[in-house]
Parts: sequence; C-alpha cells; structure tokens
Amino acid sequence: MADSHPAQNPVTEQRRVIITNKHGEKLVGLLHEAGSKEIVVLCHGAASNKDDSLLVNLAVAFEKEGISAFRFDFSANGESEGSFRFNDFYRQADDILSVVQHFSGENRFVSTILGHSKGGDVVLLYASKYRDIHIVVNVSGRYDLKRGLTEIFGEDYMEKFEDGYINLKRGGVEYRVPEEDLMDYLRIDIREACLKIDKECRVLTVHGSHDKINPLKDALEFAKIIPNHQLHIIEGADHVYTSHLTELASVVIRFIKSALDNKSDTGDGGNSPAT
Repeated sequence: MADSHPAQNPVTEQRRVIITNKHGEKLVGLLHEAGSKEIVVLCHGAASNKDDSLLVNLAVAFEKEGISAFRFDFSANGESEGSFRFNDFYRQADDILSVVQHFSGENRFVSTILGHSKGGDVVLLYASKYRDIHIVVNVSGRYDLKRGLTEIFGEDYMEKFEDGYINLKRGGVEYRVPEEDLMDYLRIDIREACLKIDKECRVLTVHGSHDKINPLKDALEFAKIIPNHQLHIIEGADHVYTSHLTELASVVIRFIKSALDNKSDTGDGGNSPAT
C-alpha cells in the first residue's frame, strides 16, 4: 500500500510518496517527476537521508534530462519509520524492493538504482539478490566492510563488548549494538555478492580520487570482480563530491542514458516481479 500527494515546492515538480515496506514501516520519498516511464531510484548512505545534497543535485539533473528520479529515506532514517539497526544492509535492500514494486504497480518501472557510500553497497547487494534491475550505479561504495568497523569502533573493538553489547554514537545519539548484529555484519560478503550480479546488468562505479572515507582502492576491487562493469574516477573529488557534483551528475547521466538506449534497441525493459 502507498499514499502519495504533491509536495509544496515552487521550483521543481516533486511529489511526496509514502510507501509501506514489508515490515509495515512507512518509507517517505520525493519523486522528481519528469514524465518518463522510467524512474531512477536514489539511495543515501549511513546516517544520512533523502535530502543529502548529492542526491538532490542528481535528482534535479535527471529531471532536467527528462528522467524521473525518486529519492527516499531508508527505514529508520530521515522521515521514514523504523528502529535503528546496526546491520541493516539487506533490510535496506528490501526497502528498495518495496519501492520497485510500488512503481511497478503504477505502471512505471525502475530502470536504475543508485547508491552513495553505504547506499552503494546496498544497491549492489540488491542487484545480487533480486536481479530485476538492469542498471546499477555505485557511488563511492565500500568494498572492505571489516575496515569500516575499525573506523567506527576503534582497532580493539572486539574487546569493548560489555554484557554482549558495544556502544555506538550516531548523530549525537548513543546506541547499544548487540554483538550478534556485529557478527552478522562481518558475515556480509561484498565480493561474493558482486560475483552473483547478472552479467546482463550494467554496473557503474564512480569514485573520487581524494576520497578519505572509502579509499580509491575499493573502487578498483569492484572493477576486478563485477561482470559487466565500468569504472570512472573523478580526479580531485572527495567522498561527498564537494566541488564535483556537476561532474558526478554528468558522468552518471551519460552512463544511464547510454544503457537505456541499449535496452531500447534490444526491446528489453521493465521489472520482473521479485519475491
């Protein structure tokens, strides 16, 4: 089920859309309506939301190119419902499925899923699990998830557990992370997932050469193992593309339009039902 109604915005045509995920939680998003049947879904990173400047810039750029874009808050983020979970990668992949199914029910189809940072990992995991999206864009995703734990909790994080929990501060709020969640996180195998992506799925990885959050070597690892892959490095760009948002949008739009043109030539398109 989903409810939708126009958002009050005098500059761009945006429609506020509320989609209920498989857990009964409401996901809130904004559709930048350009009139195309195809929709690009934009996914934010950790401790972020749909109003991240990178996603807003991309959505507006797509709109100007006549491509509709939908940016939304994953469950437990932004305006969406849900409780914080440390290991929610596959739960967020399921949120994307709810979005895909919603627009399919409106006689639209999600042609592309794009994720930034953690969202880049989530869209790759989605492509591996559901195999119903033919264009995937990974913007500055992390290849080595284990390295991320040392950055979040410190080098000796395994020694910091007390009564089966470890503390985490996020957005000024402190959470108690169960040891079980951390162990589940460590079992996520990005490499194995990437190897399972359909060879017909076109994947673009974009990465900034000056990314200090997720190093450039992560992008090179993705390029080695994803079957139908293109790598684009933006020289001088940091993790959030502070001075390179226009270049990022140009690279992504060029790739997606090329992929859509190829799909049009072969007569292929639409999303197959996923279960």
